[in-house]
Amino acid sequence: MDPRVALLREFYRGLPKDRAKLETRAHGFAYLDRLLADGMELEYGELTLSGVLHKYKLRRIPERRMDELLHAHVAQTCNVCLYFGEPANDLFCFNLDNNERDGGGAANPETERAVRILTEKLGALGCEPLVVASGRGYHLWGRLGGAVANERLYDFMLRAAVVTAAELHREGSDHHRVKFNFYPDPRTRDVVSLRLFGSVHARNGVFSRVLAPDGLRDEAGSWEFFSAYLGRTIPLPAFESACRALREATPA
Repeated sequence: MDPRVALLREFYRGLPKDRAKLETRAHGFAYLDRLLADGMELEYGELTLSGVLHKYKLRRIPERRMDELLHAHVAQTCNVCLYFGEPANDLFCFNLDNNERDGGGAANPETERAVRILTEKLGALGCEPLVVASGRGYHLWGRLGGAVANERLYDFMLRAAVVTAAELHREGSDHHRVKFNFYPDPRTRDVVSLRLFGSVHARNGVFSRVLAPDGLRDEAGSWEFFSAYLGRTIPLPAFESACRALREATPA
């Protein structure tokens, strides 16, 4: 097994592996016949008009086939996107993007600043995230020492985003230019998926580089940082303490 696949399996250990969304340039009936072997089922397929990447939501994925998909993912011949489980997860993720359609292919200054603020605040709360560049924004992953109810994870992320937006406002920045999405969202848990680390963005073809304290790492450095982050699992007592602090900072 490619050691990068083992890293992905460990990091995303708590997410369901029997379903996934696949992003790939491949299409056609012959391709689908090969893809859906071994009892896999296609929930839907989306052939994008741009031809950038086609998307397939798959169910009933056998473990051996998931390993094949993960190997293809690290080989950058497709992107594997996973869904969160019900009723609890040991991962959470903030997805920060430009809240505008004409922002080009890079994050705007407000989004860049929001990522820095949120990273610092989470770190101060004992919940240091793994920050990964993704298109016009960033994914901030947190890996917990055990599963936490989805509603509680969502509340934690929402309050952290409120604190971040408030800090942006105090600095004179327009927080409306930043779009915050939270995973798992109990309303869309089985509808919206997230690309795994190690992907190449569909439009700009750039590897999902890690944003470390000293800046963006290259591909090899990003895998090295990702491997090291596995040892920084957030203990549940630290997460509970962070929840209390955020509730005090954002009273209803």
